[in-house]
Amino acid sequence: MPRHVERILIIKLSALGDFVLALAAMKKIRQAHAKAHITLLTTPPFEALAKTCPYFNAVDTGGRPESFAEWMALRKRIKAANYDRVYDLQTSAHSNRIFQLLRPSPPPWSGIAFGCSLPHRNPLRNGMHTLERQADQLMYAGIWEDAPTEPGAAPPPDLSWVMKLAPPERPVPGANKPRPYVIFVPGGSAHRMDKRWPVEKYAELARILYGRGFDIVVVGGPQETELAHVIQRATPRARDLTGRTDFASIAILGAKAALAVGNDTGPLHLAAAGGAPTIVLFSKASDPALSAPRGRVAILRAENLAELPVAQVAQAANSLAPSTTGAP
Repeated sequence: MPRHVERILIIKLSALGDFVLALAAMKKIRQAHAKAHITLLTTPPFEALAKTCPYFNAVDTGGRPESFAEWMALRKRIKAANYDRVYDLQTSAHSNRIFQLLRPSPPPWSGIAFGCSLPHRNPLRNGMHTLERQADQLMYAGIWEDAPTEPGAAPPPDLSWVMKLAPPERPVPGANKPRPYVIFVPGGSAHRMDKRWPVEKYAELARILYGRGFDIVVVGGPQETELAHVIQRATPRARDLTGRTDFASIAILGAKAALAVGNDTGPLHLAAAGGAPTIVLFSKASDPALSAPRGRVAILRAENLAELPVAQVAQAANSLAPSTTGAP
C-alpha cells in the first residue's frame, strides 16, 4: 500500500492585490504541509503566476462556476480529491457557497463558512490587515502557533522565487550604465475611479522625476494605454508597458526599480512585493490599515486624490529614491 500523501486545497480567487498579500499565508501553509500535495483553487487570471509558484502542486482555475453544470463539476472534483484540509483564504459569500455545496460531509475547512470545522472566530478579524488576519486564521487552524497578529507585525509576501523567471542580464560592452527607473501604476479598476490619482498629476510627476535622473516605466492593463500616452506627452522618453507585462514580469520589474508610485491596485502590490520602494496613494475609498502593501512603503492619503499635491508625492519620492543628478 502506498503511504498516504496529505492533500490540501487552498482557495484564493481574486483580486490581484489580495492574491499577492495572500502569498504570505500560502507560504506558511506550504511550510506546515511540506510533503503534501497542495492544489490552488483560483480563477484564470492567476493561472500563470500560480503555476510558477513553489507553494502549489496543481492549479484549478474553475473557482468561479456560473452554470449549474459547472457548480456540479466543481463539487465532483473537490469530493473526488478527498482533501485532508481546505484553507479558504477568500472567506467570501462565494467560498461559503462552495463549502455548503460539499455537505453533508465537507472536508476539514479553515475559514468562516457557516458550520466549518476550523472556524476563524476572532470577532476583530474584519478590522485586521489582510496579512495579520490570515496569519491569525492559520493560528486558529493550528499551523502557526506564534502567528504575528499585532498591527504591522506580519511579514510581507515573499516573491523571491519570481526572480528565477527573470532572463539573465547581459551587459553590453561599452554601453552607458542604464538610468535607474521608476514604475508608475496610474490605473486601476474601471469601476473605482475614486481610487485614482489624476493622470495629469502623474504626468507632472514624471517630468519632475525624469529631471532628477530617473526613467519612467508605465505599467497596467491594455485598457490603460491612454494613461501612458498622457504621461508620454509630458515625458516623451517614458516607456509604455501597458498590456505588455504579465504578473511575474511586474514583480521582476519591481525587484530592479528605484521606486514604484501608484494607486491602491494590484500591479502596485506586485511591484512592492518584488522589492521596489513604493509610494501608494489612498483616497477615502479604501483603508490602508486593511490592505496596504508592506515593505519599504510610504502611504499618502487624501479624502479626494485629486486634491493630493504633486509636490507632496515628489517629496516622498525623493525620500525613498534620492535624485541621481543632484537636482532637488
